[in-house]
Amino acid sequence: MARAAPVTSATPRPAPADRSEAVLSRLQLLVTRKLDGLLQGDYVGLLPGPGSEAGESREYRPGDDVRRMDWPVTARTTTAHVRRTVADRELETWLAVDLSASLDFGTGRWLKRDVVVATVAAMAHLTVRGGNRVGAVIGTGAGAAPAGRRRGGPPPAGPGVLTRMPARSGRREAQGLLRAVAGTELRPGRSDLGALIEMLNRPPRRRGLAVVVSDFLAPPAQWSRPLRKLRVRHDVLAVEVVDPRELELPDVGVLPVVDPESGELHEVQTADPRLRHRYAEAAAAQRAEISAALRGAGAAHLRLRTDRDWLLDMVRFVAAQRHTRTRGTTR
Repeated sequence: MARAAPVTSATPRPAPADRSEAVLSRLQLLVTRKLDGLLQGDYVGLLPGPGSEAGESREYRPGDDVRRMDWPVTARTTTAHVRRTVADRELETWLAVDLSASLDFGTGRWLKRDVVVATVAAMAHLTVRGGNRVGAVIGTGAGAAPAGRRRGGPPPAGPGVLTRMPARSGRREAQGLLRAVAGTELRPGRSDLGALIEMLNRPPRRRGLAVVVSDFLAPPAQWSRPLRKLRVRHDVLAVEVVDPRELELPDVGVLPVVDPESGELHEVQTADPRLRHRYAEAAAAQRAEISAALRGAGAAHLRLRTDRDWLLDMVRFVAAQRHTRTRGTTR
């Protein structure tokens, strides 16, 4: 289901470069103050796992992962044992950042694009320590489209512009990656999210963390298979960015809206309660389909909204993930 952004006559936005610098300045202070030391602990990444290197065995306890059963020791001792693993000391994190034109929209405290940049900043901050490397692939729209175009013309076609930034360690390199994401020009059209995720599958990389940041408005059939393939080798986190107007329409009479991806201009009569109800139902069905596709791919799912405190939502999510991952294991 396509999403359209209301047309407003507000004060013109500042230049993208100026706005990006302002957002980055706020984020650096916000992330450092609130995340530094809060979620670090003894883990090396955002979604901590037990590690991949074999360690010592111990007796099985209720709640342990049966996939870690140590069958030779179990057979020798006739008592169930599990193999403990040694946590990896170095993590490679890759970010797939979808910057389609639909991200240049927001009716809450943030633009969706700002939430994407904030997410990249937080992920980089949480994983860059200890020599960990952070890289990214960035996708934008396919090209120019006439502004204010009405129905009838096709949207820009093609996979869009896909950019790869190699994984490097160090805070300076992470800041450079963040500036590249914040400074990327949003082009009309939609990037190919499936092709963007596939860039993380080729070439094959050592096991690590893959984070996909998008509004996931592209059909799940386009990106679900590459995501499942990515999950085979990596821990995968899908960060879905949502604006409240994408979930329901307010009763404000005739609302002119423009599709940022195709440039199509529409006028919507929001005073019609049946239209608002159908819109909310369709939006709920779309989000349910997205959630089901992410769950089917085995990805952890974090939904961030432009009208909420994204940092608090992220902290709660990470804390819940760590509690789930470490339950029944020996720290």
